[in-house]
Amino acid sequence: MDREPNWALWRSFAAVVSHGSLSAAARELGISQPTVGRHIETLERDLGLTLFERTLSGLKANSAALRIFEPVSQAQAALAQASMMAEGAQAEYSGTVRITASVMISHYVLPPMLVAIRERYPRIAIEIVPADSTENLLLREADIAIRMFRPTQLELVTRHLGNIPLVLAAHRSYLDRRGTPQTPLELTDHDLVGLDRSDAIIDFAQARGLPLRRDHFVLRTDNQANQWELVRAGLGIGIAQGNLLHLTPGLVALPVDLGIPPLEVWLTTHKEVFTSHRIRAIYDALAEGLAAYIRG
Repeated sequence: MDREPNWALWRSFAAVVSHGSLSAAARELGISQPTVGRHIETLERDLGLTLFERTLSGLKANSAALRIFEPVSQAQAALAQASMMAEGAQAEYSGTVRITASVMISHYVLPPMLVAIRERYPRIAIEIVPADSTENLLLREADIAIRMFRPTQLELVTRHLGNIPLVLAAHRSYLDRRGTPQTPLELTDHDLVGLDRSDAIIDFAQARGLPLRRDHFVLRTDNQANQWELVRAGLGIGIAQGNLLHLTPGLVALPVDLGIPPLEVWLTTHKEVFTSHRIRAIYDALAEGLAAYIRG
């Protein structure tokens, strides 16, 4: 292939190798499945190579595709870094900043905080990615991340803002109906709100001698915001951010301590984009707002 690389083709190629199907790659890239299919066919024709085995479950990368995938991934990372350096060279307080944070922080903490930030920087558009999964800052899936753990990549600028206590909480209406548990063992006589597909809460409790079982959790969902709304509606007892109770009328922290470790709060961005005026401005404003939230 003598002509310059068509990066759209290589981008589709990398997505199909990573996800194993045209449909999954299309969802990742935000384009149609037929378009991804045409990209793969064009790339194979241009290279004179067959890159995938067509199976009933999708496309399986062959040995040639796997050899090519590593330098393509490196090229993607290099292009992402070039984009970040260009961002860092921009001096105006305008443009877009993409923030990823947990579902709870995105839904209940960021909105009131962004009121003041938008008033201060009206020309900066904000994109929010509520996700409990890890968005990749190095590939520009987000400009700024609010993490509940310490990032370890050397290419990142990160700041520990403090810790948020996790407590057992219920709405006053539930406690009026069912009473307030005073000891961990009394929790087994109550309606608990917890996770659906994960046994993390149950394992944590049992490791501390509390005989909780799945059937004690009569309301189960893996969505943290949905858990919070169930507790807020008075349906049972759940784990909540202690700071959020101060902002929610009717919610009460229970006098039961399970020794749940607090949530660490880290504000993170890439070192290259940290020199961007708009990203630095939003980063500093978020740091100020989150620190105030943590202090309560």
